[in-house]
Amino acid sequence: MACKQLVFALSMVFAASPALATQIEPTPASVAPAGTPQTRYCLRVDPLTGTRIETIQCRTREDWAALEVDVDAEWAQNGVRVIA
Repeated sequence: MACKQLVFALSMVFAASPALATQIEPTPASVAPAGTPQTRYCLRVDPLTGTRIETIQCRTREDWAALEVDVDAEWAQNGVRVIA
């Protein structure tokens, strides 16, 4: 029984070690990167009605603006990649 408690205590110490706390995940950019008029910005789009599958659509800034989507405002939460 003492062995189980020792293993549990050591695993808790390891889980709270500072080495794990130093692993910082990269923060996404708050504004979409600049590009040419032909640059396409890929954003996550809400699923269509009747499905749970999230889609990713890639369009130019002009195409997104025609859909009334501000790429810079949406980029922090839904930005995926930029295709030059």
